[in-house]
Amino acid sequence: MKTTILTAVGIAGLLSMAACHKAAPVAANHPADTTPVATAPARTPATPRSTSNATPSSQRAAQNPSQSSGMPPAVREQLNQYLARMEDALFDYNKATIRTDARTALADDVKVIRDILAAYPAQKLLIEGNADERGSEEYNMALGDKRARAAEDFLASMGIPNAQLTIVSFGKDRPVCTDKDEACWQKNRRAHVTAAP
Repeated sequence: MKTTILTAVGIAGLLSMAACHKAAPVAANHPADTTPVATAPARTPATPRSTSNATPSSQRAAQNPSQSSGMPPAVREQLNQYLARMEDALFDYNKATIRTDARTALADDVKVIRDILAAYPAQKLLIEGNADERGSEEYNMALGDKRARAAEDFLASMGIPNAQLTIVSFGKDRPVCTDKDEACWQKNRRAHVTAAP
């Protein structure tokens, strides 16, 4: 009887130790699992390369759409409509000087835009500098930066506070036309103004 009790206690001890033991999981080796599966890296949207003189706060605001300007959706829509009507400022080949037609294009709706921005000082405009496809990537990034700065200076001279203007250069990376002729290249040598997120 004593041996039966000791045997029962011994078996119970072995069972409790087996229950507490954590076995490492063993991967099933099925023939279908022997081929490695390549997964593509997750794609993130490209962020514009900002210029070196952009302030860190303007870079954070442009990259973080959760920072709200406090602008109601209806007013933002109105601002976007005026900005959409604004023609891009076009530039001559290898130049970053505001032409007369560019001054007219930028000045057309600037009074209304200035009044909207005055009511919402946290809202910013993003000025995008662009170039045509000719020249190196580095050269066109620098040229796009100069064009964005020229547009920024002009808008500031029209009464839009510098604190509400931020710039970015896309160089030749965002063409609006891809034909290989002067008419197309002219469309790509531009400064485009949009509402920052």
